[in-house]
Amino acid sequence: MTDQLSRVFAALADPTRRDMVARLTEGDHSVNDLAAPYDVSLQAVSKHLKVLEDAGLVTRTREAQRRPVHLEAEVFDLMTKWIERYRRQAEERFGRLDAVLARMQDDDDPSSTHPQEGTAS
Repeated sequence: MTDQLSRVFAALADPTRRDMVARLTEGDHSVNDLAAPYDVSLQAVSKHLKVLEDAGLVTRTREAQRRPVHLEAEVFDLMTKWIERYRRQAEERFGRLDAVLARMQDDDDPSSTHPQEGTAS
């Protein structure tokens, strides 16, 4: 997995990391703040953060003695563009399927107004 999109999706495959990302949408947090709701060691939380960092989802900065974790929201643009492309393709396929089904329903509906053979229209 060398491309960033693969790293991002792999990082978000873990529910703990997804929860951390969700919490970071509210603002920067320290590692201790992020670790608080979980029954895991700080080392385990740091490993989760390393995966998120490697995927480009978070950065850690230094402010005096603090090292806040910051969400890099622009990475979501990469994911959104990828998802949107396939969503549009799926919608187009469903639109074509809807049209086929509508034609089939019209063909099967005896009450539809089709000109009868041999009559002038």
